Amino acid sequence: MKVLAFFRRKRFWYLLLVVILTVLLFVYVSARTGFRFSQINAERFTEYMESLGLAGRLLGIVLVVAQTFFPFVPFVLVAGANVAIFGMKWGFVVNYSMSCLGAVLAFYVARYYAHDWVVRKISHFPFVQSFNKRLSTDGFFYIFMGRLIPILPSSAISFGAGLTQISFRYFFWATIIGKLPIIILESMIAHDFIHFQKYKGRFLVLLAVFAVLIYAGNLFKKRLNQKNKIS
Repeated sequence: MKVLAFFRRKRFWYLLLVVILTVLLFVYVSARTGFRFSQINAERFTEYMESLGLAGRLLGIVLVVAQTFFPFVPFVLVAGANVAIFGMKWGFVVNYSMSCLGAVLAFYVARYYAHDWVVRKISHFPFVQSFNKRLSTDGFFYIFMGRLIPILPSSAISFGAGLTQISFRYFFWATIIGKLPIIILESMIAHDFIHFQKYKGRFLVLLAVFAVLIYAGNLFKKRLNQKNKIS
């Protein structure tokens, strides 16, 4: 019954519509442009990013850390820039390592330098507050799940954890383990989008997996809200 109720919610249908329209758009553009679509994304975009040289590499690194602090764009866009600059292997390394570094910095900023500011910001988001309450008893599990599936923005988890009594050790290991699969997925999505003509089949599969993770994140949030009402 809970699953059926979720399917009736507008948010699910909006998500499904976005995924379907995105897939149809990629298929349509690919069919109309043929090889030119691949050439624009794989060659010209990559060449442009590589032409920036050291400045482009430094920019890609800084953008990951900045996005981890303040998610001004979806992470997959930043991941795509680094995949274009560094290639798939080293692009993933940059995305993963800098994302983890940004999370650690946000944790320390909230705990030692901007505690009151973070409290004021989080006070506007009841779900973030309820999520933080769980960290005092099951911190590793909730941070791990928050990294693995889209429950909250990464910055909200990192800043929120810094306000709690969770040890840095638990925060660190839950972060680096939980972030690994999702950043691999997002880096591969970005890579396959750039090389869409060559990897379009895998790209659509990865996009579907990402949609399932969003769905799982919504179910997790709903269950957590129900637990909070009971308690």
